[in-house]
Amino acid sequence: MLEALALNMAVPIEPALIAGLPTHEVTLTQHGETQVCTGPLLADVMAKLGAPSRGDMRGSALMMTVVVEARDRYRVALSLGELDPLLGKAEVVLADRCNGAALTEEDGPFRLAVAGETRGARSVRQVVSVRLAEVR
Repeated sequence: MLEALALNMAVPIEPALIAGLPTHEVTLTQHGETQVCTGPLLADVMAKLGAPSRGDMRGSALMMTVVVEARDRYRVALSLGELDPLLGKAEVVLADRCNGAALTEEDGPFRLAVAGETRGARSVRQVVSVRLAEVR
């Protein structure tokens, strides 16, 4: 684990970062195609990096967002509170596999899979980094 996750510091997503974290499955439907994607919860990845989680989710921690950036610079933001398993319980997986196979160059090496969304705008593919930002 990193000693501290600095605000607005982009952290590259590497296989070593997610190694050893529990995996979850999320069903993702995009463009009429349904996939089952597997990887750790984004909340667990952020906690491993030192972001507040679980019992620490109060006060200023609830004003933090996770910004996920793709190779093409497409970005989405999710609140740390909505990702937390004790608060928002949003199932957001940082997947490295879909339908049992490693992601292709077109989608990977990592992608977000956001459970329950009817439109996949936040299911970013080609994820390269995450960063913690504070809403002001």
